[in-house]
Amino acid sequence: MFIDNTRHIARRAFLQRLGQLGVAGAAAPWAINLAAIGEAAAAISASDYKALVCIFLYGGNDNGNTVIPYDTSGHADYATVRGALALARGTLDATALSPALANGRQYALAPSLAPLKPLFDSKKLAVQLNVGPLIQPTTLAEYQARSVPLPPKLFSHNDQQSVWQSSQAEGSVRGWGGALGDLALSTNGNALFSCMSVTGNAVFLAGQTALAYQIGTGGPVAINGAVKDLFGSTTCRDTLRSLITQTRTQVLENEYNRITARAIDSQGALSSAIAGSDTKFDALLPANVNGTRQPLNQQLEMVARLIDARGALGMKRQVFMVSLGGFDTHDNLSTRHPVLMDQVARAMAGFQAAMDQIGIGANVTSFTASDFGRTMTSNGDGSDHGWGSTHFVMGGAVKGGAFYGTPPQVALGGPEDTGQGRLLPTTAVAQYAATLASWFGVSASELPLVAPSINNFSVRNVGFV
Repeated sequence: MFIDNTRHIARRAFLQRLGQLGVAGAAAPWAINLAAIGEAAAAISASDYKALVCIFLYGGNDNGNTVIPYDTSGHADYATVRGALALARGTLDATALSPALANGRQYALAPSLAPLKPLFDSKKLAVQLNVGPLIQPTTLAEYQARSVPLPPKLFSHNDQQSVWQSSQAEGSVRGWGGALGDLALSTNGNALFSCMSVTGNAVFLAGQTALAYQIGTGGPVAINGAVKDLFGSTTCRDTLRSLITQTRTQVLENEYNRITARAIDSQGALSSAIAGSDTKFDALLPANVNGTRQPLNQQLEMVARLIDARGALGMKRQVFMVSLGGFDTHDNLSTRHPVLMDQVARAMAGFQAAMDQIGIGANVTSFTASDFGRTMTSNGDGSDHGWGSTHFVMGGAVKGGAFYGTPPQVALGGPEDTGQGRLLPTTAVAQYAATLASWFGVSASELPLVAPSINNFSVRNVGFV
Protein backbone atom coordinates (compact mmCIF):
# COMPACT_ATOMS: atom_id res chain seq x y z
CA MET A 1 0.00 0.00 0.00
CA PHE A 2 1.37 3.40 -1.01
CA ILE A 3 1.69 5.87 1.85
CA ASP A 4 2.22 9.56 1.16
CA ASN A 5 4.75 10.64 3.76
CA THR A 6 5.03 14.23 2.54
CA ARG A 7 3.47 15.69 5.67
CA HIS A 8 5.74 13.61 7.88
CA ILE A 9 8.77 14.84 5.93
CA ALA A 10 7.67 18.46 6.20
CA ARG A 11 6.98 18.12 9.93
CA ARG A 12 10.31 16.39 10.51
CA ALA A 13 12.17 19.09 8.58
CA PHE A 14 10.44 21.78 10.62
CA LEU A 15 11.21 20.08 13.93
CA GLN A 16 14.84 19.57 12.94
CA ARG A 17 15.10 23.26 12.14
CA LEU A 18 13.43 24.14 15.42
CA GLY A 19 15.86 21.94 17.36
CA GLN A 20 18.86 23.42 15.60
CA LEU A 21 17.66 26.91 16.48
CA GLY A 22 16.52 26.11 20.01
CA VAL A 23 19.41 28.07 21.47
CA ALA A 24 17.84 31.22 20.06
CA GLY A 25 15.40 31.21 22.96
CA ALA A 26 12.90 34.02 22.75
CA ALA A 27 14.21 34.94 19.32
CA ALA A 28 13.33 31.51 17.89
CA PRO A 29 10.46 32.62 15.59
CA TRP A 30 12.67 35.33 14.11
CA ALA A 31 15.56 32.88 13.74
CA ILE A 32 13.37 30.27 12.04
CA ASN A 33 12.22 32.88 9.54
CA LEU A 34 15.84 33.81 8.82
CA ALA A 35 16.66 30.13 8.29
CA ALA A 36 13.87 29.80 5.74
CA ILE A 37 15.06 32.92 3.95
CA GLY A 38 18.61 31.61 3.95
CA GLU A 39 17.55 28.30 2.44
CA ALA A 40 15.63 30.07 -0.30
CA ALA A 41 18.54 32.39 -1.03
CA ALA A 42 20.87 29.42 -1.36
CA ALA A 43 18.62 27.86 -3.98
CA ILE A 44 17.55 31.02 -5.80
CA SER A 45 19.71 34.08 -6.39
CA ALA A 46 18.18 37.52 -6.64
CA SER A 47 18.92 37.90 -10.35
CA ASP A 48 17.63 34.73 -11.99
CA TYR A 49 14.31 33.34 -13.16
CA LYS A 50 13.14 29.80 -13.84
CA ALA A 51 9.83 28.38 -14.91
CA LEU A 52 8.47 24.89 -15.44
CA VAL A 53 5.60 24.35 -17.86
CA CYS A 54 3.61 21.11 -17.65
CA ILE A 55 1.84 20.15 -20.89
CA PHE A 56 -0.68 17.51 -19.87
CA LEU A 57 -2.18 15.29 -22.56
CA TYR A 58 -5.51 14.13 -21.14
CA GLY A 59 -6.78 10.69 -22.11
CA GLY A 60 -3.53 8.74 -22.28
CA ASN A 61 -1.26 9.48 -25.23
CA ASP A 62 -0.51 6.59 -27.57
CA ASN A 63 3.27 6.23 -27.12
CA GLY A 64 3.46 3.57 -29.83
CA ASN A 65 2.78 6.13 -32.56
CA THR A 66 4.64 9.04 -30.94
CA VAL A 67 8.29 7.94 -31.02
CA ILE A 68 8.72 4.92 -33.30
CA PRO A 69 11.61 2.44 -33.77
CA TYR A 70 13.21 3.31 -37.12
CA ASP A 71 16.14 0.92 -37.50
CA THR A 72 15.23 -2.00 -39.77
CA SER A 73 14.90 -4.75 -37.17
CA GLY A 74 13.31 -2.45 -34.57
CA HIS A 75 10.67 -1.24 -37.01
CA ALA A 76 9.93 -4.81 -38.09
CA ASP A 77 9.27 -5.79 -34.46
CA TYR A 78 7.13 -2.68 -34.02
CA ALA A 79 5.09 -3.42 -37.16
CA THR A 80 4.50 -7.00 -36.03
CA VAL A 81 3.11 -5.91 -32.65
CA ARG A 82 1.15 -2.84 -33.83
CA GLY A 83 -0.45 -4.47 -36.84
CA ALA A 84 -2.80 -2.10 -38.68
CA LEU A 85 -1.83 0.79 -36.38
CA ALA A 86 1.83 0.72 -37.45
CA LEU A 87 3.25 3.68 -39.34
CA ALA A 88 5.10 2.57 -42.47
CA ARG A 89 8.87 2.97 -42.22
CA GLY A 90 9.00 5.08 -45.37
CA THR A 91 6.75 7.71 -43.79
CA LEU A 92 9.33 8.21 -41.03
CA ASP A 93 12.35 9.10 -43.18
CA ALA A 94 11.98 12.86 -42.70
CA THR A 95 11.61 12.61 -38.91
CA ALA A 96 14.29 9.99 -38.16
CA LEU A 97 16.40 11.09 -35.18
CA SER A 98 20.17 10.73 -34.94
CA PRO A 99 22.34 9.40 -33.51
CA ALA A 100 21.30 5.81 -32.97
CA LEU A 101 21.45 4.40 -29.45
CA ALA A 102 24.35 2.25 -28.28
CA ASN A 103 22.30 -0.92 -28.88
CA GLY A 104 21.74 0.07 -32.50
CA ARG A 105 18.15 1.20 -31.94
CA GLN A 106 17.18 4.32 -33.88
CA TYR A 107 13.96 6.21 -33.41
CA ALA A 108 11.81 8.55 -35.47
CA LEU A 109 9.13 11.02 -34.51
CA ALA A 110 5.63 10.51 -35.83
CA PRO A 111 5.37 12.46 -39.11
CA SER A 112 2.96 15.00 -37.59
CA LEU A 113 5.58 15.77 -34.93
CA ALA A 114 7.93 17.14 -37.61
CA PRO A 115 8.05 20.66 -36.03
CA LEU A 116 9.85 19.11 -33.04
CA LYS A 117 12.72 17.62 -35.08
CA PRO A 118 14.66 20.91 -35.41
CA LEU A 119 14.45 21.28 -31.63
CA PHE A 120 15.85 17.77 -31.13
CA ASP A 121 18.59 18.44 -33.68
CA SER A 122 19.52 21.73 -31.97
CA LYS A 123 19.62 19.93 -28.62
CA LYS A 124 16.64 21.77 -27.13
CA LEU A 125 14.46 18.66 -26.96
CA ALA A 126 15.07 15.39 -25.13
CA VAL A 127 13.06 12.16 -25.26
CA GLN A 128 12.30 10.31 -22.04
CA LEU A 129 11.57 6.65 -22.75
CA ASN A 130 9.19 4.38 -20.83
CA VAL A 131 8.33 6.58 -17.87
CA GLY A 132 5.34 6.03 -15.60
CA PRO A 133 4.22 5.77 -11.96
CA LEU A 134 6.23 3.42 -9.76
CA ILE A 135 6.66 3.32 -6.00
CA GLN A 136 9.97 1.49 -6.22
CA PRO A 137 11.98 -0.22 -8.99
CA THR A 138 9.80 -3.10 -10.16
CA THR A 139 10.51 -6.13 -12.35
CA LEU A 140 7.93 -7.94 -14.42
CA ALA A 141 8.09 -10.95 -12.09
CA GLU A 142 7.50 -8.70 -9.06
CA TYR A 143 4.54 -7.05 -10.79
CA GLN A 144 3.01 -10.37 -11.74
CA ALA A 145 3.46 -11.74 -8.21
CA ARG A 146 2.29 -8.46 -6.64
CA SER A 147 5.27 -8.83 -4.34
CA VAL A 148 6.10 -5.09 -4.26
CA PRO A 149 3.89 -2.05 -3.65
CA LEU A 150 2.29 -0.81 -6.87
CA PRO A 151 0.74 2.55 -7.77
CA PRO A 152 -2.95 2.72 -6.84
CA LYS A 153 -5.69 2.01 -9.37
CA LEU A 154 -3.56 1.41 -12.44
CA PHE A 155 -5.15 2.01 -15.86
CA SER A 156 -7.93 4.27 -14.50
CA HIS A 157 -8.06 7.66 -16.23
CA ASN A 158 -8.95 9.88 -13.26
CA ASP A 159 -6.73 8.05 -10.82
CA GLN A 160 -3.67 7.90 -13.06
CA GLN A 161 -4.03 11.57 -13.96
CA SER A 162 -3.90 12.25 -10.24
CA VAL A 163 -1.02 9.82 -9.63
CA TRP A 164 1.04 11.51 -12.37
CA GLN A 165 0.28 14.92 -10.89
CA SER A 166 0.41 14.16 -7.17
CA SER A 167 1.67 10.59 -6.48
CA GLN A 168 -1.79 9.61 -5.18
CA ALA A 169 -5.09 8.45 -6.64
CA GLU A 170 -8.06 10.73 -7.28
CA GLY A 171 -8.89 12.75 -4.17
CA SER A 172 -5.35 13.94 -3.57
CA VAL A 173 -5.15 17.58 -2.51
CA ARG A 174 -1.48 18.32 -3.18
CA GLY A 175 0.49 18.03 -6.41
CA TRP A 176 4.21 18.14 -7.08
CA GLY A 177 3.90 21.38 -9.02
CA GLY A 178 2.26 22.89 -5.96
CA ALA A 179 5.05 21.48 -3.79
CA LEU A 180 7.53 23.36 -5.98
CA GLY A 181 5.40 26.46 -5.49
CA ASP A 182 5.49 25.98 -1.71
CA LEU A 183 9.29 25.97 -1.79
CA ALA A 184 9.46 29.06 -4.01
CA LEU A 185 6.85 31.32 -2.37
CA SER A 186 9.26 33.49 -0.43
CA THR A 187 11.32 34.29 -3.52
CA ASN A 188 8.46 35.85 -5.49
CA GLY A 189 7.23 39.42 -5.29
CA ASN A 190 3.65 38.17 -5.51
CA ALA A 191 3.35 34.67 -4.08
CA LEU A 192 -0.15 34.26 -5.55
CA PHE A 193 1.33 33.96 -9.05
CA SER A 194 3.80 31.18 -8.19
CA CYS A 195 1.54 28.42 -9.59
CA MET A 196 -0.59 29.35 -12.58
CA SER A 197 -3.05 27.24 -14.56
CA VAL A 198 -4.37 28.16 -18.00
CA THR A 199 -6.42 24.94 -18.11
CA GLY A 200 -8.77 25.13 -15.15
CA ASN A 201 -8.50 23.23 -11.90
CA ALA A 202 -5.90 20.45 -11.51
CA VAL A 203 -4.26 18.91 -8.47
CA PHE A 204 -0.80 19.31 -10.03
CA LEU A 205 -0.56 22.96 -8.96
CA ALA A 206 -2.12 22.59 -5.50
CA GLY A 207 0.35 23.11 -2.65
CA GLN A 208 0.06 23.15 1.12
CA THR A 209 0.45 26.93 1.02
CA ALA A 210 0.74 27.76 -2.67
CA LEU A 211 -2.55 28.29 -4.49
CA ALA A 212 -3.25 27.44 -8.11
CA TYR A 213 -4.12 30.76 -9.74
CA GLN A 214 -6.43 30.10 -12.69
CA ILE A 215 -6.33 32.39 -15.70
CA GLY A 216 -8.11 32.13 -19.04
CA THR A 217 -6.59 32.35 -22.49
CA GLY A 218 -8.02 35.86 -22.72
CA GLY A 219 -6.55 37.00 -19.41
CA PRO A 220 -7.53 37.07 -15.73
CA VAL A 221 -11.23 36.69 -15.02
CA ALA A 222 -12.73 39.87 -13.58
CA ILE A 223 -15.62 40.35 -11.15
CA ASN A 224 -17.26 42.67 -13.63
CA GLY A 225 -19.63 44.41 -11.26
CA ALA A 226 -16.72 45.40 -9.05
CA VAL A 227 -14.32 46.64 -11.73
CA LYS A 228 -16.68 48.00 -14.40
CA ASP A 229 -19.64 50.32 -14.12
CA LEU A 230 -22.65 48.46 -12.73
CA PHE A 231 -25.99 49.28 -14.39
CA GLY A 232 -24.14 52.11 -16.08
CA SER A 233 -23.28 53.65 -12.74
CA THR A 234 -19.86 54.24 -11.17
CA THR A 235 -21.56 54.71 -7.80
CA CYS A 236 -23.19 51.29 -8.00
CA ARG A 237 -19.84 49.73 -8.90
CA ASP A 238 -18.05 51.40 -5.98
CA THR A 239 -20.82 50.46 -3.57
CA LEU A 240 -20.72 46.80 -4.59
CA ARG A 241 -16.95 46.72 -4.36
CA SER A 242 -17.08 48.20 -0.88
CA LEU A 243 -19.67 45.66 0.26
CA ILE A 244 -17.74 42.63 -1.00
CA THR A 245 -14.31 43.74 0.22
CA GLN A 246 -14.89 45.59 3.51
CA THR A 247 -13.75 44.21 6.85
CA ARG A 248 -16.51 42.35 8.70
CA THR A 249 -16.84 41.27 12.32
CA GLN A 250 -18.17 37.80 11.44
CA VAL A 251 -15.15 35.55 10.81
CA LEU A 252 -16.43 33.68 7.74
CA GLU A 253 -17.82 36.82 6.14
CA ASN A 254 -14.55 38.62 6.74
CA GLU A 255 -12.48 35.79 5.24
CA TYR A 256 -14.73 35.64 2.18
CA ASN A 257 -14.38 39.39 1.67
CA ARG A 258 -10.62 39.21 2.17
CA ILE A 259 -10.33 36.59 -0.56
CA THR A 260 -12.60 38.59 -2.84
CA ALA A 261 -10.46 41.70 -2.34
CA ARG A 262 -7.37 39.66 -3.14
CA ALA A 263 -9.00 38.36 -6.33
CA ILE A 264 -9.88 41.89 -7.46
CA ASP A 265 -6.40 43.19 -6.69
CA SER A 266 -4.66 40.26 -8.41
CA GLN A 267 -6.85 40.60 -11.49
CA GLY A 268 -5.88 44.26 -11.72
CA ALA A 269 -2.18 43.55 -11.25
CA LEU A 270 -2.15 40.79 -13.89
CA SER A 271 -4.20 42.78 -16.38
CA SER A 272 -1.81 45.70 -16.05
CA ALA A 273 1.29 43.49 -16.35
CA ILE A 274 0.20 41.79 -19.58
CA ALA A 275 -1.42 44.84 -21.15
CA GLY A 276 -0.05 45.48 -24.60
CA SER A 277 1.21 41.93 -25.21
CA ASP A 278 -2.05 40.49 -26.53
CA THR A 279 -0.68 40.11 -30.09
CA LYS A 280 3.04 39.79 -29.30
CA PHE A 281 3.23 36.03 -29.87
CA ASP A 282 0.34 35.59 -32.33
CA ALA A 283 2.59 34.71 -35.26
CA LEU A 284 4.32 31.95 -33.30
CA LEU A 285 1.24 30.60 -31.55
CA PRO A 286 -1.75 31.30 -33.84
CA ALA A 287 -5.22 30.64 -32.47
CA ASN A 288 -6.24 28.91 -35.71
CA VAL A 289 -4.31 26.86 -38.26
CA ASN A 290 -6.01 26.12 -41.59
CA GLY A 291 -9.33 26.93 -39.98
CA THR A 292 -8.78 24.58 -37.04
CA ARG A 293 -8.81 26.00 -33.52
CA GLN A 294 -5.54 25.48 -31.63
CA PRO A 295 -6.40 25.45 -27.90
CA LEU A 296 -2.89 24.47 -26.81
CA ASN A 297 -1.44 27.37 -28.81
CA GLN A 298 -3.81 29.74 -27.04
CA GLN A 299 -2.92 28.44 -23.60
CA LEU A 300 0.83 28.57 -24.24
CA GLU A 301 0.52 32.06 -25.67
CA MET A 302 -0.94 33.20 -22.34
CA VAL A 303 1.93 31.46 -20.50
CA ALA A 304 4.38 33.30 -22.77
CA ARG A 305 2.69 36.62 -21.94
CA LEU A 306 2.83 35.88 -18.21
CA ILE A 307 6.51 34.95 -18.37
CA ASP A 308 7.18 38.09 -20.40
CA ALA A 309 5.62 40.04 -17.51
CA ARG A 310 7.76 38.34 -14.85
CA GLY A 311 9.65 41.56 -14.07
CA ALA A 312 6.52 43.65 -13.60
CA LEU A 313 5.10 40.95 -11.32
CA GLY A 314 8.35 40.44 -9.36
CA MET A 315 8.56 36.72 -10.11
CA LYS A 316 11.65 34.49 -9.74
CA ARG A 317 10.18 30.98 -9.81
CA GLN A 318 6.92 29.88 -11.44
CA VAL A 319 5.15 26.65 -12.35
CA PHE A 320 2.54 26.62 -15.13
CA MET A 321 0.10 24.05 -16.43
CA VAL A 322 -1.62 23.77 -19.82
CA SER A 323 -3.37 20.81 -21.38
CA LEU A 324 -4.92 19.22 -24.45
CA GLY A 325 -7.62 16.55 -24.36
CA GLY A 326 -8.80 13.88 -26.76
CA PHE A 327 -6.06 11.27 -26.30
CA ASP A 328 -8.32 8.39 -25.25
CA THR A 329 -7.95 6.78 -28.67
CA HIS A 330 -9.77 3.47 -28.30
CA ASP A 331 -11.01 3.99 -31.85
CA ASN A 332 -10.07 5.90 -35.00
CA LEU A 333 -6.50 6.20 -33.69
CA SER A 334 -4.97 6.37 -37.15
CA THR A 335 -6.97 9.47 -38.04
CA ARG A 336 -7.36 11.18 -34.65
CA HIS A 337 -3.86 10.81 -33.20
CA PRO A 338 -1.92 12.55 -36.00
CA VAL A 339 -4.16 15.62 -35.63
CA LEU A 340 -3.44 15.75 -31.90
CA MET A 341 0.29 15.27 -32.44
CA ASP A 342 0.28 18.09 -34.98
CA GLN A 343 -1.28 20.44 -32.42
CA VAL A 344 1.21 19.41 -29.74
CA ALA A 345 4.21 19.85 -32.03
CA ARG A 346 3.11 23.25 -33.36
CA ALA A 347 2.39 24.52 -29.85
CA MET A 348 5.66 23.30 -28.32
CA ALA A 349 7.80 24.59 -31.19
CA GLY A 350 5.99 27.93 -31.17
CA PHE A 351 6.32 28.30 -27.42
CA GLN A 352 10.06 27.60 -27.46
CA ALA A 353 10.45 30.18 -30.25
CA ALA A 354 8.53 32.67 -28.10
CA MET A 355 10.83 32.05 -25.14
CA ASP A 356 13.90 32.44 -27.36
CA GLN A 357 12.41 35.64 -28.80
CA ILE A 358 12.29 37.28 -25.37
CA GLY A 359 15.75 35.97 -24.47
CA ILE A 360 14.72 33.52 -21.81
CA GLY A 361 14.78 30.21 -23.68
CA ALA A 362 17.27 28.62 -21.27
CA ASN A 363 15.26 29.69 -18.21
CA VAL A 364 12.04 27.88 -19.11
CA THR A 365 11.73 24.10 -19.25
CA SER A 366 8.58 22.51 -20.65
CA PHE A 367 7.62 18.86 -20.36
CA THR A 368 4.79 16.58 -21.38
CA ALA A 369 2.78 14.28 -19.13
CA SER A 370 -0.32 12.10 -19.61
CA ASP A 371 -2.61 9.66 -17.79
CA PHE A 372 -0.61 6.69 -19.07
CA GLY A 373 0.76 5.18 -22.25
CA ARG A 374 -1.33 2.77 -24.31
CA THR A 375 -1.12 -0.84 -25.41
CA MET A 376 1.22 -1.61 -28.29
CA THR A 377 -1.36 -4.05 -29.65
CA SER A 378 -4.45 -2.91 -31.51
CA ASN A 379 -8.00 -3.47 -30.32
CA GLY A 380 -9.06 -3.36 -33.95
CA ASP A 381 -9.31 0.39 -34.44
CA GLY A 382 -7.24 1.88 -31.64
CA SER A 383 -5.28 1.07 -28.51
CA ASP A 384 -6.28 0.54 -24.89
CA HIS A 385 -5.09 1.84 -21.54
CA GLY A 386 -1.43 1.19 -20.79
CA TRP A 387 1.22 2.24 -18.28
CA GLY A 388 4.71 3.35 -19.31
CA SER A 389 4.96 6.00 -22.00
CA THR A 390 7.28 8.33 -23.92
CA HIS A 391 7.53 12.02 -23.04
CA PHE A 392 9.32 15.15 -24.20
CA VAL A 393 11.37 17.70 -22.25
CA MET A 394 12.09 21.00 -23.99
CA GLY A 395 14.13 24.13 -23.32
CA GLY A 396 17.48 25.82 -23.73
CA ALA A 397 18.79 24.21 -20.54
CA VAL A 398 17.78 20.70 -21.66
CA LYS A 399 20.53 18.26 -22.64
CA GLY A 400 18.67 17.55 -25.82
CA GLY A 401 19.31 15.58 -28.96
CA ALA A 402 19.34 12.50 -26.77
CA PHE A 403 17.21 9.72 -25.27
CA TYR A 404 16.90 9.03 -21.56
CA GLY A 405 15.74 5.93 -19.76
CA THR A 406 15.79 2.32 -20.92
CA PRO A 407 14.54 1.60 -24.46
CA PRO A 408 11.67 -0.90 -24.07
CA GLN A 409 11.70 -4.11 -26.06
CA VAL A 410 8.84 -3.90 -28.54
CA ALA A 411 7.71 -7.50 -28.41
CA LEU A 412 4.81 -9.38 -26.91
CA GLY A 413 6.12 -11.33 -23.96
CA GLY A 414 9.11 -9.03 -23.63
CA PRO A 415 10.69 -8.02 -20.28
CA GLU A 416 8.43 -4.96 -19.93
CA ASP A 417 5.21 -6.43 -21.34
CA THR A 418 2.54 -6.72 -18.63
CA GLY A 419 0.01 -7.80 -21.26
CA GLN A 420 -1.02 -6.59 -24.74
CA GLY A 421 2.22 -4.66 -25.05
CA ARG A 422 1.33 -2.60 -21.97
CA LEU A 423 4.77 -1.42 -20.81
CA LEU A 424 6.03 -1.73 -17.25
CA PRO A 425 7.85 1.60 -16.69
CA THR A 426 11.62 1.55 -16.20
CA THR A 427 11.79 5.22 -15.17
CA ALA A 428 9.47 6.46 -12.41
CA VAL A 429 7.47 9.67 -12.48
CA ALA A 430 9.23 10.41 -9.17
CA GLN A 431 12.59 10.41 -10.99
CA TYR A 432 11.17 12.51 -13.81
CA ALA A 433 9.79 15.04 -11.29
CA ALA A 434 12.93 15.06 -9.15
CA THR A 435 15.11 15.80 -12.18
CA LEU A 436 12.95 18.80 -13.07
CA ALA A 437 12.82 19.90 -9.43
CA SER A 438 16.61 19.79 -9.12
CA TRP A 439 16.94 22.09 -12.12
CA PHE A 440 14.29 24.36 -10.59
CA GLY A 441 16.52 24.79 -7.54
CA VAL A 442 15.21 22.25 -5.01
CA SER A 443 17.92 20.87 -2.75
CA ALA A 444 18.57 17.14 -2.43
CA SER A 445 17.17 17.10 1.12
CA GLU A 446 13.88 18.68 -0.01
CA LEU A 447 13.29 16.42 -3.02
CA PRO A 448 11.00 14.05 -1.03
CA LEU A 449 8.63 17.00 -0.56
CA VAL A 450 8.19 17.02 -4.34
CA ALA A 451 8.53 13.29 -5.08
CA PRO A 452 7.67 11.35 -1.88
CA SER A 453 9.00 8.00 -3.14
CA ILE A 454 12.27 9.31 -4.56
CA ASN A 455 14.37 7.76 -1.79
CA ASN A 456 13.34 4.33 -3.08
CA PHE A 457 15.38 4.91 -6.24
CA SER A 458 19.17 4.85 -6.42
CA VAL A 459 19.09 7.25 -9.39
CA ARG A 460 17.38 10.50 -8.44
CA ASN A 461 18.37 12.56 -11.45
CA VAL A 462 17.72 11.10 -14.89
CA GLY A 463 20.03 13.72 -16.41
CA PHE A 464 17.99 15.33 -19.18
CA VAL A 465 18.40 18.83 -17.75
